[in-house]
Amino acid sequence: MLHTNITSEGGSLRFAGQDVTELARRFGTPLYLLDVDRVRQNCRAYTAALSEFAPNGGAAMYASKSLCFTGIYPVIAEERMRADVVSCGEIYTAVRAGFDPALLYFHSNNKTAEDIEYALDAGVGCFVVDNPEELAALNAAAAERGKTQQVLLRVSPGIDPHTFKAVATGQLDSKFGVAIETGDAERFVRAAVDCANVDVLGLHCHIGSQIFDAAPFVDAIAAMTDFISDISLKTGFVCRVLDLGGGVGVRYTDKDPEVDIYTSVRTICIALASACAEKGLDAPFLLLEPGRSISADAGMTLYTVGSIKELPGIRNWVCIDGSMDDNPRYCLYGSEYTVYNASRADESADYVCTVAGRCCESGDMIGEGLSIARPRVGDVLAVAVTGSYNYSMASNYNRLPRPALIMLENGEAKVGIRRETFEDLVACDAEV
Repeated sequence: MLHTNITSEGGSLRFAGQDVTELARRFGTPLYLLDVDRVRQNCRAYTAALSEFAPNGGAAMYASKSLCFTGIYPVIAEERMRADVVSCGEIYTAVRAGFDPALLYFHSNNKTAEDIEYALDAGVGCFVVDNPEELAALNAAAAERGKTQQVLLRVSPGIDPHTFKAVATGQLDSKFGVAIETGDAERFVRAAVDCANVDVLGLHCHIGSQIFDAAPFVDAIAAMTDFISDISLKTGFVCRVLDLGGGVGVRYTDKDPEVDIYTSVRTICIALASACAEKGLDAPFLLLEPGRSISADAGMTLYTVGSIKELPGIRNWVCIDGSMDDNPRYCLYGSEYTVYNASRADESADYVCTVAGRCCESGDMIGEGLSIARPRVGDVLAVAVTGSYNYSMASNYNRLPRPALIMLENGEAKVGIRRETFEDLVACDAEV
Protein backbone atom coordinates (compact mmCIF):
# COMPACT_ATOMS: atom_id res chain seq x y z
CA MET A 1 0.00 0.00 0.00
CA LEU A 2 1.07 3.58 -0.65
CA HIS A 3 1.27 4.65 3.01
CA THR A 4 1.36 2.85 6.34
CA ASN A 5 -2.07 4.12 7.38
CA ILE A 6 -3.62 2.23 4.42
CA THR A 7 -4.00 -1.54 4.85
CA SER A 8 -6.31 -4.35 3.75
CA GLU A 9 -8.03 -6.97 5.84
CA GLY A 10 -10.67 -9.52 4.96
CA GLY A 11 -11.12 -8.17 1.46
CA SER A 12 -11.82 -4.60 2.58
CA LEU A 13 -9.57 -1.56 2.66
CA ARG A 14 -8.74 -0.01 6.01
CA PHE A 15 -7.65 3.57 6.61
CA ALA A 16 -6.40 4.73 9.99
CA GLY A 17 -7.33 1.24 11.17
CA GLN A 18 -11.00 1.55 10.14
CA ASP A 19 -12.94 -0.28 7.42
CA VAL A 20 -13.64 2.33 4.76
CA THR A 21 -16.56 0.44 3.24
CA GLU A 22 -18.24 0.53 6.65
CA LEU A 23 -17.52 4.26 6.93
CA ALA A 24 -19.05 4.75 3.47
CA ARG A 25 -22.14 2.82 4.54
CA ARG A 26 -22.43 4.76 7.79
CA PHE A 27 -21.82 8.29 6.52
CA GLY A 28 -22.56 8.06 2.78
CA THR A 29 -20.45 9.07 -0.21
CA PRO A 30 -18.73 11.12 -1.45
CA LEU A 31 -16.89 11.30 1.85
CA TYR A 32 -13.66 12.87 3.04
CA LEU A 33 -11.71 11.03 5.73
CA LEU A 34 -9.00 12.59 7.89
CA ASP A 35 -6.57 10.47 9.92
CA VAL A 36 -5.96 12.80 12.88
CA ASP A 37 -3.25 10.55 14.31
CA ARG A 38 -1.35 10.91 11.03
CA VAL A 39 -1.68 14.70 11.17
CA ARG A 40 -0.16 14.60 14.65
CA GLN A 41 2.64 12.29 13.51
CA ASN A 42 3.57 14.65 10.68
CA CYS A 43 3.50 17.68 12.98
CA ARG A 44 5.77 15.94 15.45
CA ALA A 45 8.32 15.05 12.80
CA TYR A 46 8.82 18.76 12.11
CA THR A 47 8.73 20.00 15.69
CA ALA A 48 11.13 17.30 16.90
CA ALA A 49 13.69 18.01 14.17
CA LEU A 50 13.50 21.78 14.64
CA SER A 51 13.84 21.40 18.40
CA GLU A 52 16.95 19.30 17.96
CA PHE A 53 18.72 20.96 15.04
CA ALA A 54 17.60 24.60 14.51
CA PRO A 55 20.71 26.61 15.42
CA ASN A 56 18.81 29.36 17.27
CA GLY A 57 15.35 27.86 17.72
CA GLY A 58 12.62 27.23 15.22
CA ALA A 59 8.95 26.48 14.65
CA ALA A 60 6.71 24.96 11.99
CA MET A 61 3.47 26.43 10.69
CA TYR A 62 0.32 24.72 9.50
CA ALA A 63 -0.86 25.87 6.06
CA SER A 64 -4.49 26.84 6.55
CA LYS A 65 -5.11 26.97 2.81
CA SER A 66 -4.37 23.23 2.52
CA LEU A 67 -7.26 22.23 4.79
CA CYS A 68 -9.16 24.85 6.78
CA PHE A 69 -12.01 23.95 9.09
CA THR A 70 -12.72 24.58 12.76
CA GLY A 71 -11.77 21.11 13.96
CA ILE A 72 -8.20 21.15 12.66
CA TYR A 73 -6.99 24.06 14.80
CA PRO A 74 -7.22 22.42 18.25
CA VAL A 75 -5.10 19.58 16.84
CA ILE A 76 -2.51 22.01 15.49
CA ALA A 77 -2.43 23.93 18.76
CA GLU A 78 -1.95 20.75 20.78
CA GLU A 79 1.00 19.85 18.56
CA ARG A 80 2.69 23.23 19.25
CA MET A 81 2.36 24.43 15.67
CA ARG A 82 1.87 27.96 14.46
CA ALA A 83 -0.35 28.61 11.42
CA ASP A 84 -0.17 30.63 8.24
CA VAL A 85 -3.33 32.18 6.84
CA VAL A 86 -4.04 33.86 3.51
CA SER A 87 -7.49 35.41 4.01
CA CYS A 88 -9.80 36.90 6.60
CA GLY A 89 -11.94 33.78 6.30
CA GLU A 90 -9.03 31.64 7.42
CA ILE A 91 -8.27 34.06 10.26
CA TYR A 92 -11.91 33.96 11.34
CA THR A 93 -11.98 30.16 11.28
CA ALA A 94 -8.79 29.80 13.31
CA VAL A 95 -9.82 32.36 15.93
CA ARG A 96 -13.34 30.89 16.16
CA ALA A 97 -11.70 27.54 16.92
CA GLY A 98 -9.80 29.11 19.83
CA PHE A 99 -6.42 29.28 18.09
CA ASP A 100 -4.18 32.04 19.48
CA PRO A 101 -4.14 34.82 16.84
CA ALA A 102 -0.66 35.82 18.02
CA LEU A 103 0.54 32.58 16.41
CA LEU A 104 -0.97 33.42 13.00
CA TYR A 105 1.13 34.64 10.05
CA PHE A 106 -0.88 36.51 7.44
CA HIS A 107 0.23 35.91 3.83
CA SER A 108 -1.23 37.03 0.46
CA ASN A 109 0.19 39.10 -2.37
CA ASN A 110 -2.74 41.52 -2.49
CA LYS A 111 -4.20 42.22 0.94
CA THR A 112 -7.01 44.75 0.67
CA ALA A 113 -7.45 47.65 3.08
CA GLU A 114 -10.28 45.67 4.66
CA ASP A 115 -8.03 42.61 5.02
CA ILE A 116 -5.33 44.63 6.76
CA GLU A 117 -7.77 46.28 9.14
CA TYR A 118 -9.50 43.00 9.98
CA ALA A 119 -6.23 41.21 10.72
CA LEU A 120 -4.93 44.07 12.87
CA ASP A 121 -8.15 44.14 14.88
CA ALA A 122 -8.10 40.34 15.23
CA GLY A 123 -4.64 40.50 16.80
CA VAL A 124 -2.79 38.56 14.10
CA GLY A 125 0.77 38.11 15.33
CA CYS A 126 2.73 38.68 12.15
CA PHE A 127 2.08 39.98 8.64
CA VAL A 128 4.15 38.54 5.80
CA VAL A 129 4.37 41.74 3.77
CA ASP A 130 4.51 41.06 0.07
CA ASN A 131 5.13 44.45 -1.55
CA PRO A 132 5.78 48.16 -0.91
CA GLU A 133 2.13 49.12 -1.37
CA GLU A 134 1.07 46.72 1.36
CA LEU A 135 3.85 47.98 3.61
CA ALA A 136 2.63 51.57 3.34
CA ALA A 137 -1.01 50.61 3.91
CA LEU A 138 -0.16 48.43 6.92
CA ASN A 139 2.04 51.10 8.49
CA ALA A 140 -0.76 53.66 8.15
CA ALA A 141 -3.46 51.34 9.50
CA ALA A 142 -1.28 50.34 12.46
CA ALA A 143 -0.58 54.02 13.20
CA GLU A 144 -4.33 54.74 13.27
CA ARG A 145 -4.66 52.06 15.94
CA GLY A 146 -1.65 53.24 17.92
CA LYS A 147 0.13 49.90 17.56
CA THR A 148 3.31 48.47 16.12
CA GLN A 149 2.79 45.38 13.95
CA GLN A 150 5.40 42.64 13.63
CA VAL A 151 6.21 41.75 10.03
CA LEU A 152 8.33 39.55 7.81
CA LEU A 153 9.23 40.88 4.37
CA ARG A 154 8.71 38.47 1.49
CA VAL A 155 11.60 38.48 -0.95
CA SER A 156 12.21 36.34 -4.01
CA PRO A 157 15.62 34.61 -4.00
CA GLY A 158 15.52 33.55 -7.66
CA ILE A 159 15.74 29.82 -6.93
CA ASP A 160 14.49 27.16 -9.37
CA PRO A 161 13.07 24.34 -7.22
CA HIS A 162 12.71 22.00 -10.25
CA THR A 163 9.02 21.52 -9.61
CA PHE A 164 6.19 22.09 -12.07
CA LYS A 165 5.33 25.64 -13.09
CA ALA A 166 1.96 25.94 -11.35
CA VAL A 167 3.55 25.61 -7.90
CA ALA A 168 6.88 27.40 -8.43
CA THR A 169 6.93 30.68 -6.48
CA GLY A 170 10.52 31.75 -5.82
CA GLN A 171 11.70 32.70 -9.30
CA LEU A 172 12.21 36.26 -10.55
CA ASP A 173 9.02 36.25 -12.67
CA SER A 174 6.45 35.65 -9.92
CA LYS A 175 3.53 37.57 -8.48
CA PHE A 176 4.89 36.84 -4.98
CA GLY A 177 7.49 38.87 -3.13
CA VAL A 178 10.15 41.41 -4.08
CA ALA A 179 13.15 40.27 -6.09
CA ILE A 180 16.66 40.33 -4.66
CA GLU A 181 18.23 40.23 -8.12
CA THR A 182 16.79 43.58 -9.25
CA GLY A 183 17.78 45.51 -6.12
CA ASP A 184 14.10 45.98 -5.22
CA ALA A 185 14.43 43.81 -2.11
CA GLU A 186 17.12 46.08 -0.69
CA ARG A 187 14.90 49.11 -1.23
CA PHE A 188 12.00 47.20 0.33
CA VAL A 189 13.99 46.49 3.51
CA ARG A 190 15.21 50.09 3.74
CA ALA A 191 11.64 51.39 3.44
CA ALA A 192 10.34 48.93 6.03
CA VAL A 193 12.88 49.75 8.74
CA ASP A 194 11.98 53.43 8.31
CA CYS A 195 8.29 52.72 9.04
CA ALA A 196 7.37 53.83 12.55
CA ASN A 197 4.54 51.35 13.08
CA VAL A 198 6.03 48.08 11.87
CA ASP A 199 8.64 45.94 13.59
CA VAL A 200 10.64 44.09 10.93
CA LEU A 201 11.44 40.71 12.49
CA GLY A 202 13.10 39.34 9.40
CA LEU A 203 12.60 37.90 5.95
CA HIS A 204 10.43 35.35 4.22
CA CYS A 205 10.88 33.37 1.03
CA HIS A 206 9.06 30.50 -0.62
CA ILE A 207 10.48 28.71 -3.63
CA GLY A 208 7.68 26.30 -4.57
CA SER A 209 5.83 23.09 -3.72
CA GLN A 210 6.19 19.34 -4.28
CA ILE A 211 9.96 19.45 -3.66
CA PHE A 212 11.37 16.02 -2.84
CA ASP A 213 15.01 17.01 -2.32
CA ALA A 214 16.48 19.26 0.39
CA ALA A 215 18.97 20.74 -2.12
CA PRO A 216 16.70 23.60 -3.35
CA PHE A 217 16.16 24.66 0.26
CA VAL A 218 19.92 24.65 0.82
CA ASP A 219 20.25 26.83 -2.28
CA ALA A 220 17.61 29.19 -0.86
CA ILE A 221 19.54 29.42 2.41
CA ALA A 222 22.68 30.39 0.51
CA ALA A 223 20.83 33.10 -1.42
CA MET A 224 19.01 34.43 1.63
CA THR A 225 22.06 34.54 3.91
CA ASP A 226 24.02 36.29 1.16
CA PHE A 227 21.29 38.92 1.04
CA ILE A 228 21.06 39.17 4.84
CA SER A 229 24.82 39.66 5.10
CA ASP A 230 24.83 42.30 2.38
CA ILE A 231 21.88 44.28 3.73
CA SER A 232 23.27 44.10 7.25
CA LEU A 233 26.58 45.63 6.15
CA LYS A 234 24.80 48.38 4.23
CA THR A 235 22.08 49.30 6.73
CA GLY A 236 22.74 47.55 10.05
CA PHE A 237 19.49 45.60 9.65
CA VAL A 238 19.46 42.47 11.81
CA CYS A 239 17.42 39.52 10.55
CA ARG A 240 16.04 37.94 13.72
CA VAL A 241 13.67 35.54 11.94
CA LEU A 242 14.07 33.69 8.64
CA ASP A 243 11.03 31.96 7.18
CA LEU A 244 12.13 29.53 4.46
CA GLY A 245 8.59 28.76 3.39
CA GLY A 246 7.77 25.19 2.60
CA GLY A 247 7.09 22.90 -0.29
CA VAL A 248 8.16 19.48 1.00
CA GLY A 249 6.84 16.88 -1.45
CA VAL A 250 4.06 14.40 -0.81
CA ARG A 251 3.88 10.87 -2.19
CA TYR A 252 0.70 10.62 -4.27
CA THR A 253 1.72 7.52 -6.25
CA ASP A 254 4.41 4.84 -6.17
CA LYS A 255 6.37 6.92 -8.70
CA ASP A 256 6.91 9.66 -6.12
CA PRO A 257 9.87 9.27 -3.75
CA GLU A 258 9.35 9.03 -0.01
CA VAL A 259 10.49 12.04 2.00
CA ASP A 260 11.91 11.64 5.48
CA ILE A 261 10.72 14.87 7.13
CA TYR A 262 13.08 14.59 10.09
CA THR A 263 16.14 14.10 7.86
CA SER A 264 15.14 16.90 5.48
CA VAL A 265 14.69 19.38 8.33
CA ARG A 266 18.01 18.29 9.82
CA THR A 267 19.75 18.99 6.49
CA ILE A 268 18.13 22.44 6.26
CA CYS A 269 19.11 23.36 9.81
CA ILE A 270 22.71 22.25 9.36
CA ALA A 271 22.94 24.27 6.14
CA LEU A 272 21.59 27.37 7.90
CA ALA A 273 24.06 27.05 10.79
CA SER A 274 26.94 26.57 8.38
CA ALA A 275 25.99 29.49 6.12
CA CYS A 276 25.56 31.86 9.07
CA ALA A 277 28.88 30.82 10.61
CA GLU A 278 30.64 31.33 7.29
CA LYS A 279 29.22 34.84 6.92
CA GLY A 280 29.65 35.82 10.57
CA LEU A 281 25.90 36.13 11.16
CA ASP A 282 23.93 35.27 14.24
CA ALA A 283 21.62 32.47 13.15
CA PRO A 284 18.02 33.69 12.93
CA PHE A 285 15.04 31.91 14.45
CA LEU A 286 13.93 29.47 11.72
CA LEU A 287 10.35 29.17 10.51
CA LEU A 288 9.21 26.42 8.15
CA GLU A 289 5.87 26.07 6.36
CA PRO A 290 5.28 22.35 5.82
CA GLY A 291 2.23 23.00 3.66
CA ARG A 292 0.50 19.92 2.30
CA SER A 293 2.94 17.54 3.99
CA ILE A 294 1.03 17.87 7.28
CA SER A 295 -2.42 16.79 6.10
CA ALA A 296 -2.14 15.33 2.57
CA ASP A 297 -1.39 11.69 3.41
CA ALA A 298 -3.78 11.97 6.36
CA GLY A 299 -6.66 12.21 3.90
CA MET A 300 -8.69 9.80 1.79
CA THR A 301 -11.87 10.32 -0.25
CA LEU A 302 -14.53 7.65 -0.76
CA TYR A 303 -16.89 7.34 -3.73
CA THR A 304 -19.51 4.87 -4.92
CA VAL A 305 -19.39 3.43 -8.44
CA GLY A 306 -22.59 4.28 -10.31
CA SER A 307 -21.91 3.09 -13.84
CA ILE A 308 -19.26 1.35 -15.94
CA LYS A 309 -18.77 1.86 -19.66
CA GLU A 310 -16.33 -0.43 -21.50
CA LEU A 311 -15.14 0.56 -24.96
CA PRO A 312 -12.83 -2.24 -26.20
CA GLY A 313 -9.59 -0.93 -27.59
CA ILE A 314 -10.41 2.60 -26.42
CA ARG A 315 -10.92 2.83 -22.66
CA ASN A 316 -12.98 1.74 -19.68
CA TRP A 317 -14.99 4.44 -17.93
CA VAL A 318 -15.83 4.04 -14.25
CA CYS A 319 -18.23 6.75 -13.10
CA ILE A 320 -18.53 7.77 -9.46
CA ASP A 321 -20.85 9.92 -7.35
CA GLY A 322 -18.14 12.52 -6.73
CA SER A 323 -16.66 15.02 -9.13
CA MET A 324 -14.24 17.81 -9.88
CA ASP A 325 -16.27 19.70 -7.28
CA ASP A 326 -14.75 17.74 -4.41
CA ASN A 327 -11.36 17.13 -6.07
CA PRO A 328 -10.45 19.61 -8.83
CA ARG A 329 -6.71 18.92 -8.82
CA TYR A 330 -6.63 16.52 -11.78
CA CYS A 331 -8.61 18.97 -13.88
CA LEU A 332 -6.42 21.89 -12.79
CA TYR A 333 -2.95 20.36 -12.73
CA GLY A 334 -3.19 16.82 -14.09
CA SER A 335 -2.33 15.67 -10.56
CA GLU A 336 -1.94 11.93 -10.25
CA TYR A 337 -3.56 9.83 -7.54
CA THR A 338 -3.55 6.28 -6.26
CA VAL A 339 -7.05 4.76 -6.34
CA TYR A 340 -8.19 1.53 -4.67
CA ASN A 341 -11.33 -0.54 -5.09
CA ALA A 342 -11.99 -0.65 -1.36
CA SER A 343 -14.74 -3.26 -1.76
CA ARG A 344 -12.30 -5.74 -3.40
CA ALA A 345 -9.03 -4.99 -1.66
CA ASP A 346 -7.84 -8.61 -1.88
CA GLU A 347 -8.29 -8.82 -5.67
CA SER A 348 -5.68 -7.96 -8.30
CA ALA A 349 -5.57 -4.34 -9.40
CA ASP A 350 -5.40 -5.19 -13.11
CA TYR A 351 -8.41 -3.30 -14.49
CA VAL A 352 -7.18 -0.18 -16.29
CA CYS A 353 -9.72 2.61 -16.43
CA THR A 354 -10.57 6.28 -16.28
CA VAL A 355 -12.38 7.29 -13.12
CA ALA A 356 -14.84 10.03 -14.05
CA GLY A 357 -17.10 12.26 -12.00
CA ARG A 358 -20.75 13.22 -12.30
CA CYS A 359 -20.39 16.86 -13.38
CA CYS A 360 -21.65 17.93 -16.77
CA GLU A 361 -18.07 18.46 -17.99
CA SER A 362 -16.10 16.14 -20.26
CA GLY A 363 -12.94 16.93 -18.30
CA ASP A 364 -14.44 15.91 -14.96
CA MET A 365 -12.08 13.09 -13.99
CA ILE A 366 -10.13 11.88 -10.98
CA GLY A 367 -7.56 10.20 -13.19
CA GLU A 368 -6.83 8.25 -16.37
CA GLY A 369 -4.96 5.00 -16.87
CA LEU A 370 -5.66 3.95 -13.29
CA SER A 371 -5.30 0.31 -12.26
CA ILE A 372 -7.87 -1.00 -9.79
CA ALA A 373 -9.56 -4.30 -9.00
CA ARG A 374 -12.35 -4.89 -11.54
CA PRO A 375 -15.27 -2.83 -10.22
CA ARG A 376 -18.97 -3.47 -10.02
CA VAL A 377 -21.77 -0.98 -9.56
CA GLY A 378 -22.03 -0.16 -5.87
CA ASP A 379 -18.36 -0.72 -5.09
CA VAL A 380 -16.57 1.86 -2.97
CA LEU A 381 -13.52 3.49 -4.58
CA ALA A 382 -10.95 5.12 -2.30
CA VAL A 383 -8.67 7.90 -3.52
CA ALA A 384 -5.57 8.21 -1.34
CA VAL A 385 -3.67 11.32 -0.20
CA THR A 386 -6.52 13.80 -0.45
CA GLY A 387 -6.05 15.59 2.87
CA SER A 388 -4.72 18.77 1.27
CA TYR A 389 -6.24 20.96 -1.43
CA ASN A 390 -9.35 18.83 -1.83
CA TYR A 391 -11.96 20.06 0.64
CA SER A 392 -10.28 23.48 0.66
CA MET A 393 -10.61 23.78 -3.14
CA ALA A 394 -14.07 22.22 -3.36
CA SER A 395 -16.93 24.06 -5.06
CA ASN A 396 -20.65 23.77 -5.73
CA TYR A 397 -20.41 23.62 -9.51
CA ASN A 398 -23.56 22.05 -10.98
CA ARG A 399 -25.11 22.93 -7.59
CA LEU A 400 -23.66 19.84 -5.96
CA PRO A 401 -23.43 19.92 -2.14
CA ARG A 402 -19.95 19.45 -0.72
CA PRO A 403 -19.23 16.15 1.09
CA ALA A 404 -18.86 15.61 4.81
CA LEU A 405 -15.44 15.24 6.42
CA ILE A 406 -14.98 12.55 9.05
CA MET A 407 -12.17 12.80 11.61
CA LEU A 408 -10.66 9.43 12.54
CA GLU A 409 -8.74 9.21 15.80
CA ASN A 410 -8.07 6.48 18.34
CA GLY A 411 -10.39 4.09 16.51
CA GLU A 412 -13.31 6.51 16.58
CA ALA A 413 -15.04 8.42 13.78
CA LYS A 414 -16.71 11.79 14.25
CA VAL A 415 -18.09 14.43 11.92
CA GLY A 416 -15.62 17.29 11.44
CA ILE A 417 -17.65 18.95 8.68
CA ARG A 418 -21.27 17.97 8.02
CA ARG A 419 -22.49 17.22 4.53
CA GLU A 420 -24.02 20.24 2.81
CA THR A 421 -27.73 20.31 2.11
CA PHE A 422 -29.76 21.86 -0.69
CA GLU A 423 -30.74 24.57 1.78
CA ASP A 424 -27.03 25.40 2.19
CA LEU A 425 -26.81 25.87 -1.58
CA VAL A 426 -29.44 28.61 -1.59
CA ALA A 427 -28.64 30.17 1.80
CA CYS A 428 -27.05 33.24 0.20
CA ASP A 429 -29.61 33.62 -2.59
CA ALA A 430 -31.99 36.59 -2.45
CA GLU A 431 -35.64 35.75 -1.81
CA VAL A 432 -37.91 35.78 -4.86
